Amino acid sequence: MTKEKDNELKVVIKAKELAVHSFKLTSNSDRYPKKYRVSLCNKIQIKSIEIDELLLEANRINNATNKYLRCETITKAITYCDELLFFIELSMEVVSLAPKSAAYWSKLVSDVKYMAIAWRTKEQK
Repeated sequence: MTKEKDNELKVVIKAKELAVHSFKLTSNSDRYPKKYRVSLCNKIQIKSIEIDELLLEANRINNATNKYLRCETITKAITYCDELLFFIELSMEVVSLAPKSAAYWSKLVSDVKYMAIAWRTKEQK
C-alpha cells in the first residue's frame, strides 16, 4: 500500500471514530436533554455519518478517470466538518456542553477536516 493510499484510509478511520463519538455524546440524556433530540442531536448524528460516507465515497472514486468528482466529494466532507463544528459551538451555548468536552470533540472534527484538506490538495496536484 502506498503512503498516499494509507493517508486516505486514515482519514476514513478518523471519520468513523468521529461518528462513534458524536453518537455516544448526543445519546447521553445527561448532556443533551430530550427537548434537543430532534432539533440538534439528530442533525449532529446525521452530519457525522455523512462526513464518513462522503470520505468513503471519495476513496472509491477513481482519481484517474474522475478527479473533479473525487475532489468535490472531499470538499463536501470538509464543509460538513465546518457545519459540525458549528453544532458543537451551538451545543456549548444552548445545552451548556462542557468546554473540555467541546474542545475534545472539536479536535476530532478538525483532525478529520485537515486530513481531508491535505488529501484534496494532493489530489489536485
